[in-house]
Amino acid sequence: MTSRYIAPTGTRIGHVHLKVSDLERSIAFYRDVLGLEVMQQYGSQAAFLSAGGYHHHIGLNTWESRGGPRPARDAVGLYHTAFLYPDRPALARAFRQVITAGVAIEGAADHGVSEAIYLSDPDGNGIELYRDRAPEDWPRDADGRLKMVNERLDLDALLALA
Repeated sequence: MTSRYIAPTGTRIGHVHLKVSDLERSIAFYRDVLGLEVMQQYGSQAAFLSAGGYHHHIGLNTWESRGGPRPARDAVGLYHTAFLYPDRPALARAFRQVITAGVAIEGAADHGVSEAIYLSDPDGNGIELYRDRAPEDWPRDADGRLKMVNERLDLDALLALA
């Protein structure tokens, strides 16, 4: 009998690669709204963007999807890509930029462990902008188990930090 594999501490999601219908439109969104830098572009077929000089956090391509329709909301696939900000003021600045760009906010929540804002890119791919609270501040039940919540996030208070 084999034992169950457990990924080692330090394992993380390195990047996400999305199929998009219009590469230039998607580059503009991830660059101009979310502030990522184009690290490399392969003509009109693919681009790789990142924050902080990493090789890429987001890959975009039109290899199979150029001009394609947005997926139906009830279709299977990626629910959202989450962008983790280092602190609450950084999340507030990102939120202000999204509002300034006229992008619709689809939701916001205080999860106890984090604060999150939800929106979509031009192809309908879900995006979460969030910041984590310190682990010692995470809500726990009487037995010490993590107890995440889904409560209202005060967007005005967050925006005031921007």
